[in-house]
Parts: sequence; C-alpha cells; structure tokens
Amino acid sequence: MFETDRCTIQKFQRIDWHDVSRLYMNIDVRKYLGGIRTEKQVQAALTHMLHPNDVCYNWVVREKKTHHFIGLVSLDTHHDGNDFELSYQFSPEWWGKGYATEVIHVIIEHAFKDLQLDKIVAETQVANRASCKLLEKIGMKRECDIMRFGEKQAIYYINNVILEV
Repeated sequence: MFETDRCTIQKFQRIDWHDVSRLYMNIDVRKYLGGIRTEKQVQAALTHMLHPNDVCYNWVVREKKTHHFIGLVSLDTHHDGNDFELSYQFSPEWWGKGYATEVIHVIIEHAFKDLQLDKIVAETQVANRASCKLLEKIGMKRECDIMRFGEKQAIYYINNVILEV
C-alpha cells in the first residue's frame, strides 16, 4: 500500500470490482480509451487484474479521509513489448483537483526505486489534451506520435534518474 497526502493506493482486490467496473462503463472516462466496454470485456479485464502475471500491477486509488473511490492506476507491458506503460483512469468527479498528479508521482517513484525500472512510457490520444498536459506536468517527455486504434497517439516517456531533494 502507498499513501499520498490525500490518497491511499492499494493493489486491486475483489472488493474493488464494482468501483473499477464503473470506470470501464463510464462514457466520459472511456472517451479516449476506445469507448465503454461490454460487460463481458469488463469481466475479462477485471479477472485478469485479480490474477495478473508477474509484470502487471494494478492499484486502486481512494480518498484517504472518506475511502471514496477515485480511480485506477496500472503498470503493464506496453504494446511495443519492451517498456512498462503507465495507465490511469480516474472518475470524472475527481478530475482537475490534482489527485492524478499526486498519485502518479508515487507510482513512478515506486517503479524506479522498488521495481528498478529504467524507463516508463505512457500512451494517450493526442486529442486528449488533459492527459497530455498531465504527463508533461509529471515530467514525461513526448517521444513520438503514432497511429493506433484508428487515432493519433502520443507516446511519452520518463527515464529513471535520481532526483536531488
């Protein structure tokens, strides 16, 4: 488990099933993620999250004070098969309040210090300006643009560097 000033970040568990499935069915959350998923697709995704392979990490984010569900953050193998990809989905009522920035910093720190990753990538639709802005805010650099899933995607990256405090 990880904590930030306002959040707890815990490994996805069966008790999180309902909250996370709502993300996959939310049209606003899924606007740039291929649209809402069918119930069968959600079941398969969540089952995989309960029984991940060795290179897949899924964390549920909750508000520390109330335990309200905020979202999901994952590290998994990127489409290129070489790098780990940072992915995130947050419920719209939590957008624009700095929660994603707060949480993603902790996940990146964990990935570099504990998992000893050298590089993390993130892929988002170029049209998703809020996601692009978030990735740049947390220090990721835009590496290239590609066409995938019928849309122009931006690939961002961050390397493991020791930051002086």
